[in-house]
Amino acid sequence: MKKIYSLRLTLLVACAAVLSGTLHACKNYLDVKPQGQITQDQIASDPNQAKNLVIGIYNVFYIGGFDPDIDSFQFVIMTDIASDDADKGSSPDDYGDAKQIDNLQTSASNGVVNNVWTGYYQGVARCNQALDKLQNAQFDATTKNALIGEARFLRAYFYFNLVRLYGGVPLIDKLPSATEANSDKYQTRATAADIYKFIISDLDFAVANLPAKGATDVGRANKSAAQALEAKVYLYTKDYQKAYDLSQAVITSGLYSLVKDYSLIWRQKAVNGDGGNNNAESIFEIQAGINKDCSAGINLYTVSQGPRAGGKYGWADLGFGFNNPSTSLLNEYETGDVRKAATVIFIKPGGTILFDGFRIPGQDSVQNSTYSYKAYHSRSAEDNCGGNTDRLPKQVRILRYADILLINAEAAVQIGKVGDAQNDLTLVRTRAGLTSTAATLHSIWHERRMELAEEHDRFFDIVRQDAVEPGRASAAFAAHGKTWKATAALFPIPQTQIDLSGARLTQNPGY
Repeated sequence: MKKIYSLRLTLLVACAAVLSGTLHACKNYLDVKPQGQITQDQIASDPNQAKNLVIGIYNVFYIGGFDPDIDSFQFVIMTDIASDDADKGSSPDDYGDAKQIDNLQTSASNGVVNNVWTGYYQGVARCNQALDKLQNAQFDATTKNALIGEARFLRAYFYFNLVRLYGGVPLIDKLPSATEANSDKYQTRATAADIYKFIISDLDFAVANLPAKGATDVGRANKSAAQALEAKVYLYTKDYQKAYDLSQAVITSGLYSLVKDYSLIWRQKAVNGDGGNNNAESIFEIQAGINKDCSAGINLYTVSQGPRAGGKYGWADLGFGFNNPSTSLLNEYETGDVRKAATVIFIKPGGTILFDGFRIPGQDSVQNSTYSYKAYHSRSAEDNCGGNTDRLPKQVRILRYADILLINAEAAVQIGKVGDAQNDLTLVRTRAGLTSTAATLHSIWHERRMELAEEHDRFFDIVRQDAVEPGRASAAFAAHGKTWKATAALFPIPQTQIDLSGARLTQNPGY
């Protein structure tokens, strides 16, 4: 199967601000002649052109950096750095908006919060544009519904992160007409419950209509990805039976297995058939690669988290130095857990040698003492894009098999299937080099933290677990040296968006 890379379709260019207060100002880019002269008639009659339309949605993943963002630097700030797993890093006063979030003092004017909001609504807009054109497709129903299911899966993913970050948000369920765009329906917040219902509806359709793994191009959403994402959604709505059933379907499909060597999960290339991009554990993964204009990597994802020179300097460093694994995270690793060395780059007094032989000098020449190994992309042993370090072709793992095993374990405990939970937990711990331990809610939550550290899920997990066991977030942040307040469970609605809506968007409590 071929990989998907960056497919630049003018047809799918989203306007710079496709969210509340600005929808009415967007040009209708679908009236513009697209590259390759793709027309509505071609989309309606040619499944290959319709496929290209849907593949074009994935381009939105490559934005990021200091711009609208979906899974790059700004998103990392709102998930890892906001949590107890990581500190901001870099120099103390570098990037005040990130410092606010790290200190749990986020304001409604914070630029990071607005960039992520904007990025996700650009993703929603692309999905709605594709769905609007696909509804009139005249080719066979199986192909048509699979393409619709793919767009709805991606829209569900975008809304899942929006609701976890902000709570209730505007529910833009279609491509609005010019008169609809500025209506109260699209300029006010739906409830979080309604957003979750919408996500589940999209994923129900995706599960029913997406092909299985192996029946579509590598990197595109498939049936298992939809089942896995929906299982995760049901943990948040506390429907543990459905979370169990859907994660169980992925497990029993036999299509996935754990990578033997944990450290190889994030490598670009497999080692002796183990690990690498799109490995046996990968369920949904943002693709990257090398293309003519070096635009097929996620903007600033790797370089923003790379080790940064400081002190004596004297070396060509690897990045901006953000998202440093915290003391709180390091203290929770058990003795012998192989995931620690695979997750954290430790800056040693005499220098640190990375897997590709690159040497980072000692602490006297480096700004911080820990960095994320999972974000590292070798500029010598893995593909480089002509020296364009902003878009190193690092693929980001969104859903992987170990996560699904732990979702299944947690749901199983909640519905009384402790034996199943024990099997799941033991599989994950054995791969980590650890002995089995009793499957309880707390032991599974501990395992989630260790297994998924620096994978941009920890803040969401803390908030979700606190809703199950009040006080858990406060204790976690106290161990991290910070004071938690319940209103920090949601980020503020960006003040920019409130202003653009004419104050029809309401603010979250505490901001």
